[in-house]
Amino acid sequence: MPNANNAAIVEISQTANKFRSSIVLQFENKYIDVKSILGLFTTLLTTGTYNLHVHGPDAEDAKKAMTDVFAKHNMSVTVVND
Repeated sequence: MPNANNAAIVEISQTANKFRSSIVLQFENKYIDVKSILGLFTTLLTTGTYNLHVHGPDAEDAKKAMTDVFAKHNMSVTVVND
């Protein structure tokens, strides 16, 4: 499968880095720190559904911002409330 475009990866990482919360993307058996642009480049695909785990002091704001940026780039993400 092709990788997501570079603009999407950069924007996802930049958005995540605005927050203090831990933001982890799960795809199949892989867990990616969304603040790590290298991790996103090696794992993020344009197709597939991702689970987003967000924990921390600004988690609610981070969840909203992350779902917005994924939607902007036509990528599917589900926020896991755990």
